[in-house]
Amino acid sequence: MPDHMPDRGPETESGTDGETGREMEIVHLLRAVTVELGAHSTRFAQRNGMHPTDVRALIALMDAARAGEAMTAGRLGAVLGLNSAGTTALVDRLERAGHVRRVRDERDRRRVTVEVDERAVALGRAHFGPLIGRAVELLRGYDERELAAIRDFLTGVREAAGDDGRGPHHREPHHKGSR
Repeated sequence: MPDHMPDRGPETESGTDGETGREMEIVHLLRAVTVELGAHSTRFAQRNGMHPTDVRALIALMDAARAGEAMTAGRLGAVLGLNSAGTTALVDRLERAGHVRRVRDERDRRRVTVEVDERAVALGRAHFGPLIGRAVELLRGYDERELAAIRDFLTGVREAAGDDGRGPHHREPHHKGSR
């Protein structure tokens, strides 16, 4: 096996289905960004004695809170693709570590939601804050049209990843015809 595997083989030189080298360069760059973000998240998990699923759970909980949505353990499990036993073990582990708390719904005492503790938010901010700050600074260099194109591209890639890339192939890009 060679020491160095080329990033672009013959099948990616011009891409498939008419992709250009420029498009494939961006796809490869996105893959590299994904790998680096995963490594950054893994370092956070390791430094804090967490499993990568714990980090994914905290992110899902913070995203729900930011959207103003309550997150039950059942919904969290569905988001993470865990069964009931796995979800219970996850929430128990995060609760013991002081990262989350179970909160009874004031209107329906039978309903319990899971919330991120401020200590976990502070821990995450200390690790991810500099990276987020750098990303925000980079984005400030783009105008509204460019930001809309970036948002549209990332949303499309997220949707494609969510449906294993089998979803609609002919989504009309936001930036089409704006040049």
